[in-house]
Amino acid sequence: MSTYYHSQYYAYELTKQNSSSSIGRLNQSLINATVDLNPHQVEAALFAFRAPLERGALLADEVGLGKTIEAGLIVSQLWAERKRNILIIVPPPLRKQWSQELLEKFYIPSIVLENKNFKEMQAAGIMNPFYQQDMVVITSLYFAKNKAIELRRVNWDLIIFDEAHRLRNVYKKSNKIARALRSATGGFPKLLLTATPLQNSLMELYGLPESVTKI
Repeated sequence: MSTYYHSQYYAYELTKQNSSSSIGRLNQSLINATVDLNPHQVEAALFAFRAPLERGALLADEVGLGKTIEAGLIVSQLWAERKRNILIIVPPPLRKQWSQELLEKFYIPSIVLENKNFKEMQAAGIMNPFYQQDMVVITSLYFAKNKAIELRRVNWDLIIFDEAHRLRNVYKKSNKIARALRSATGGFPKLLLTATPLQNSLMELYGLPESVTKI
């Protein structure tokens, strides 16, 4: 039964609704984050929401400017909105770092999927370990490629690629990992992080957005 107090609560919730281009969109993640934020990090997160993420966004700050924090703000906001099917694909050495940063700076739990625990979960009756309730999934580029079928079966709210320059030659048949991941993640919102979007030719710069936005 609705009471006066219920109506006041619902009215308050309505006042919290903000457009994706507004700083208000990040209210919850800004409150939850235990990190000193720089203005450019907040602006980068808002840029990604304006992109819109449905077509993919590329954050290409220089090394050391906090791309992980920018991505964390986006993850934290989606988490607060109960959009929690989130996948982070990174080079193997960065898996533990991402897990620690999400927990320590944003209080978001995660699981690192690799071959051993993936098989253990399946043996325990979990048919698709990529589907985790209230856990961000972190895995490597190679493992994501090898498990593309299972990966594809989850309705992801966001997929993040760290060191995304590794996907820059997706238009070349020789880059089998990038092509396989583009196929497996097609149609899902994506965020690419890279400090080196361009190394040799303009085709590499073209190849990065091509890897996420051609769906």
